[in-house]
Amino acid sequence: MSFLSRIMVLKSRAHLSTGSRRSTAVSGDTTFEGVGKRKAAQARNRVGLIIVGFVAVYGVIGGRLVQYGMAQPEITSSIMPADRLMASRPDLLDRNGEVLATDIRTVSLYAEPHKIVDADEVIEKLATVLPDLDAKSIYGKLSSKSHFQWLRRQLTPKQQSQILALGIPGIGFRPEKRRFYPGGATAAHVVGHVNIDNRGVAGMERYVDSQGLADLAAVGMTSDQPLEPVRLSIDLRVQSIVREVIYSSIDKYQAVGAGAVVLDVHTGEVIAMASAPDYDPNTPAAGAEEGWLNRMSNGRFEMGSTFKAFTTAMALDSGKVKMTDSFDARFPIRIGGFTIKDFHGKGRMLTVPEVFQYSSNIGTAKMADVVGIEGQKEFLTRLGLLTRMQTELPEVAMPSQPREWKKIHSVTISFGHGVSTTPLQTAVAVAALVNGGKLIPPTFLPRTRDEADVVAQRVMKESTSEDMRFLFDWNATKGSGKRALVEGFNVGGKTGTAEKVVNGRYSNEKNFNVFIAAFPIHEPQYAVLTFIDEPKTGEGGGRTAGLNAAPMVQDIISRSAAILGVKPRFGEDGSALLVSY
Repeated sequence: MSFLSRIMVLKSRAHLSTGSRRSTAVSGDTTFEGVGKRKAAQARNRVGLIIVGFVAVYGVIGGRLVQYGMAQPEITSSIMPADRLMASRPDLLDRNGEVLATDIRTVSLYAEPHKIVDADEVIEKLATVLPDLDAKSIYGKLSSKSHFQWLRRQLTPKQQSQILALGIPGIGFRPEKRRFYPGGATAAHVVGHVNIDNRGVAGMERYVDSQGLADLAAVGMTSDQPLEPVRLSIDLRVQSIVREVIYSSIDKYQAVGAGAVVLDVHTGEVIAMASAPDYDPNTPAAGAEEGWLNRMSNGRFEMGSTFKAFTTAMALDSGKVKMTDSFDARFPIRIGGFTIKDFHGKGRMLTVPEVFQYSSNIGTAKMADVVGIEGQKEFLTRLGLLTRMQTELPEVAMPSQPREWKKIHSVTISFGHGVSTTPLQTAVAVAALVNGGKLIPPTFLPRTRDEADVVAQRVMKESTSEDMRFLFDWNATKGSGKRALVEGFNVGGKTGTAEKVVNGRYSNEKNFNVFIAAFPIHEPQYAVLTFIDEPKTGEGGGRTAGLNAAPMVQDIISRSAAILGVKPRFGEDGSALLVSY
């Protein structure tokens, strides 16, 4: 190969080598450019993931903050949660729909002791609004290690605004419900009251809780939603009259207490019932000493001569005594070292109506003797006078009687000494005497006659009940019940003046006076019982039942008969019609 040819070959190779290097360089640039794009994309993805992560984390944190903000504060004490403190109670209404008890919203003051810096300063500031604050007790609460303490329950709106203006850290307010009784003390012993936690502790308030409300509250199944109202048998208009009469009678007759009840004899409904002294259920603590005792259903008393009505009914119902029979009341009865005599003895033979009219202890005791001790005990038990009365009201006392009935007990019980019963159950037994002979358990809830017939028990013959209506009318017009009469309404009844036991002995200075009545006696619709405890006087100067307990019945019936829908009976000349049998 020539030199020139070798030169050409070398140039050709050089050209090929240069082209190859240029191609490699171009290929390398393309490779570097692809790697950069991938790294940039990866960087963007990482940044996106970080952003999403931050959003998720802060979203969770924000959500939890909202949740904590809406949640109730943690309570590490025995205080119930706020939703249970706000639980509603049903309204209590009278038979006509008038409100007897209802819930109103209020607030209570609490503290979180772990947030309190200076307990003394907090107490000093609060005292400017709540001057009766117990500083020692509050200091103990504020210094405790708990997270929650009540400082004052049920504040007024003014107190709340004043405390808010103080700007004290570590204290707050909780919504609650407070029970309000628009009528105050008018029906205190029937309606009852609640405690600071809105739980029923007496009267029909306690009955409502016993029907399941308290159990639901205990397991947290109550709410702040309004509940169906509970309607009672009470007529607020008549209730107001009854309470006014017993309080005016305490003043008029200088007594230590009094009471009365109006009862529907065909349904057992308690239309009105009051006992004095009483209390205002809005501030129940103020009446704790005397006012809480419901003497009508939870007080036991010897009913005196009113028991003669039951003894007479027993004798007549047994068939061993007739209305035309007579009993020798000329001489006192001496038994077991005791002498039984009449207060106003006639010293002669007395017919059954005369025994009732003159309230003869001797004649009544002899009627009981005809029946016998076992028959007497069985009849009084049948009338519900020796057993605990069954009704919705929780405050019901058990009657007392001798452990062993002897002849002397039978004699004294026949005219009202030796057995103590409650005035309400006595009125229930009176209703059985005049309604045809059916014992109907008393109720503080509405009840129809058909519903009453289901629970009624026949305790005597209808003829016996008719005889007793005659005797009640006879005694009211000719005997000790004249001051209970109301023109046109034919009131019948019986007095009872019982000496009270003082230091184990009967005192002739202290009486428990009772009057039992029914009207209109020709066709009884209502029974009325009144009592006056330890009266010092009466109309006409005496202090027996006919002079104070009987006028109370007259006052109640004359003012409430029209409200109850009882129509008076008058003749063409305007005079009251007499009862005919």
